[in-house]
Amino acid sequence: MTEPDGRGDDVPNHRDDGLELARSVARGLAGRTRPGPAGERRRTGFGKRRAGAAGSASGAHPDARDPQTLDASLGRFVSDQGWETELRVHGVFTRWEALVGREVGQHALPESYTDGRLVVRTDSTAWATQMKLLAGTVVRRLNEELGDGTVQVIDVVGPRAPSWSRGRFRVKGRGPRDTYG
Repeated sequence: MTEPDGRGDDVPNHRDDGLELARSVARGLAGRTRPGPAGERRRTGFGKRRAGAAGSASGAHPDARDPQTLDASLGRFVSDQGWETELRVHGVFTRWEALVGREVGQHALPESYTDGRLVVRTDSTAWATQMKLLAGTVVRRLNEELGDGTVQVIDVVGPRAPSWSRGRFRVKGRGPRDTYG
């Protein structure tokens, strides 16, 4: 449709918002190609999907192609590697005193975790006995934190005693009977 412009010429119908101009430019650019890296040709244009877009169009809501937080990226990486349980258990090592109480935490420390078995080392035989009595309660508390069945058994080991088999203070026979604690 055309309108007279006052000079007697017919001018095409014009929209003031420029939407038609933008659409015509977009249509013109949609079919053009330009050289890419290493001389390959790639399509350019508006509304066209790129090869790396995995067949999804961008929208108003966040998706996997948007920038991600470090926390979300690390969480996804840990999940992909299957490290969730190991990280949670080692997180217990750092919060041990808060989980078992200050007094127990000062005398008994977690040493290792393998296949549901938590090894706890105590600083005396008296605390080893006490920890064996508390093992059921500690297992229940740890499984509340970590998820049911994560810790199945607590192995309690006593203090490490010095070796008397060599050195200046070597003892012949069975050695001392003290438990060093």
